[in-house]
Amino acid sequence: MQYVERVLEELKQKNPNEPEFHQAATEILNGLKPVVEKHPEYEKAALLERFVEPERVIMFRVPWVDDAGNVHVNKGYRVQFNSAIGPYKGGLRFHPSVNLSIIKFLGLEQILKNSLTGLPIGGGKGGSDFNPKGKSDNEIMKFCQSFMTELYRHIGQDTDVPAGDIGVGGREIGYLFGQYKRIRDEHVGVLTGRGLSYGGSLARTEATGYGLVYITEEALKCRGESFEGKTVVISGSGNVAIYACQKAQSLGAKVVAMYDSNGYIYDKNGIQLDVVKQIKEVERGRIKEYANRVAGAEYHEGCKGIWTIPCDIALPCATQNEIDGESARILVKNGVKYVAEGANMPTDLEGIEIFQKAGVVFLPAKAANAGGVATSALEMAQSSGRLFWTFEEVDAKLKNIMVNIYHNMDAAAKEYGCEGNYVAGANIAGFIKVANAMMAHGIV
Repeated sequence: MQYVERVLEELKQKNPNEPEFHQAATEILNGLKPVVEKHPEYEKAALLERFVEPERVIMFRVPWVDDAGNVHVNKGYRVQFNSAIGPYKGGLRFHPSVNLSIIKFLGLEQILKNSLTGLPIGGGKGGSDFNPKGKSDNEIMKFCQSFMTELYRHIGQDTDVPAGDIGVGGREIGYLFGQYKRIRDEHVGVLTGRGLSYGGSLARTEATGYGLVYITEEALKCRGESFEGKTVVISGSGNVAIYACQKAQSLGAKVVAMYDSNGYIYDKNGIQLDVVKQIKEVERGRIKEYANRVAGAEYHEGCKGIWTIPCDIALPCATQNEIDGESARILVKNGVKYVAEGANMPTDLEGIEIFQKAGVVFLPAKAANAGGVATSALEMAQSSGRLFWTFEEVDAKLKNIMVNIYHNMDAAAKEYGCEGNYVAGANIAGFIKVANAMMAHGIV
């Protein structure tokens, strides 16, 4: 049995009932075959076996009391996956779907994503099956304080620096940081995504969405095209989707659709982003309200139908596996030319294959949505130096990082005989840096 196949088979046997982790590992390792073939020393050093095994998995209970005095217990996770090139870095996700498989898949992806930024950060991920929706600010504060009361002993500005993810925004980061500071009696950059008044960075809120558009813009530019006049469909209506929409519109695109977990809106005249921001960021409401406020807009129950809307560019920014083979075929049939992933693993393996065979320019998540963690690392740098950069400074650094990511994965794909395959290119470009560091450190 070939090395990659053997490692994948062993991984599935050792980690049963973890489909998301299996999916991520399969996609990554299969893309690394050309590298592994050129480096037989990796097998002798069991490099892949060590690469797919987390350095540390932390699981803990999170007890908290709601406003009615009822006691609840949730599960907490932190997977510290790989610290070869720097301290663990990766978000915390609070969502009912969170389990060990999802956290491990996200952590594995994070290793390569962080490497691609060119910044010295390793890969980690964490979260809880806690659902912040419908909870009061007081309940969320109590949960975050309980969560951090265990997590604090495992993190640090030079060890592990969590950030936000689904269900963890500025409010949650504030409560988490407050509890860390209270317990440790130190004000350090142990969390990123902090408020501007206590060590956060300008442009962090916009970073993932802006970065997604910057890397897509570079792919367009290299083909003599631009966003100007292009029709764009964006899934999601959270932070990434909103700021991807904003930046795409500023470059002349017409964004016609967005969604939340209940259904999608279609506005043939172009999404009015100020209305979406009012509903989602201010009122914390549902996207269906948009159709009640904007003449000519349509609301449709369910999310999958959004991919039946013809577009030039699709930017999936919601959650994993939202584009399956069926949706990918419809997108291709309707003329999509570019797909760039703003969420983590939003396209399943069949969907990716369909896009690649059809000649669609497919930019995978670990490259396309790296803007968030890149700006988090810039926040870490500002914290370490007690600096505060302007929005324009951070935005310029972000754009430069995303442009470099595109060209590095393009060059890696060409070097290893898979030109145009940016899934393989991103995996290879990210992996080589990590592999070199791991080999230099010996068997650890």
